Amino acid sequence: MRCKMDCAGLTDIGRVRQTNEDQFLIADLNKSMLVRQTSLSHEDHTRLFGNSQGALLLVADGMGGHSAGKQASTLAVQTLERYLLNTMPWFFRLQSDEENDLQDELKAAMEACQHSIESAAAAHPEQRGMGTTLTMAYLLWPRLYVVHVGDSRCYLLHPPRLIRITKDQTMAQQLVERSVLSPEEAPHSRWSHVLWSVLGGNSHRFSSEVYKATLTVGDTLLLCTDGLTGHLSDEDLLRLLDKGGSAEAMCQRLVEAANKAGGSDNVTVVVARFLDARSPEALAAHAEEKLAPAREDSEIASRKLPVSPLAEIR
Repeated sequence: MRCKMDCAGLTDIGRVRQTNEDQFLIADLNKSMLVRQTSLSHEDHTRLFGNSQGALLLVADGMGGHSAGKQASTLAVQTLERYLLNTMPWFFRLQSDEENDLQDELKAAMEACQHSIESAAAAHPEQRGMGTTLTMAYLLWPRLYVVHVGDSRCYLLHPPRLIRITKDQTMAQQLVERSVLSPEEAPHSRWSHVLWSVLGGNSHRFSSEVYKATLTVGDTLLLCTDGLTGHLSDEDLLRLLDKGGSAEAMCQRLVEAANKAGGSDNVTVVVARFLDARSPEALAAHAEEKLAPAREDSEIASRKLPVSPLAEIR
């Protein structure tokens, strides 16, 4: 069955912070061919693209103050872009014996991010200690691979359940695992925002974890920074996602709820809905996308950044 991915991202400064140090990325993965010269009707130097083979989604939450957090999250996203384009093999048709290779490559991408941030901090002493979380989903339908550092999260809504895929790399979570804190006490603990693993930072230590799952039509994927989960419980997220609507509408609903609950931090969300390509909802969304006017550059650079690609994944 072919699947349509309705996907959107949104980032917001919140109600307290003076700068937004969060980042997100939504990318479609496909093969392309640059025609340099041909006797056919193509113009020379035309680039031809194949169908979408997969997708890349990520969120990053920078930290460090004095804009260093924004620099760290920006470096992480830019490094990942370069690594995927120039270094990492692309796994379009993943074979069973290649799964470990993919997981190793995802971890190597995180190591490249760590090196970039450490190098930048060494060159600019005023930015030493800057760091970022990073949670990235690599989609090869129907397989999902999530590589994760820090306390941003990835959730999978598989109705009627909302499954938290990632595990927070915080001291509070470690105390829960040691039965020192209960899961209900952890969000209110003073250790809830103390990260033991982060890209960059002062410790020069990080641990990237890779999770995997199998997606089905009707699922919804959510990636978010702790500006969302610091105010909304998993039950709140399930209730808000269950209201349905487009991915863009879901993003707006989640961000508005976090701000209404206090908005004490930057909040960033990426939502991906997986629809039957033949369903009326997918066809209507595809028609709406084709008719929508191109967004102006000024809107893309604005405070809120909605992005709504609708990609077909084979």
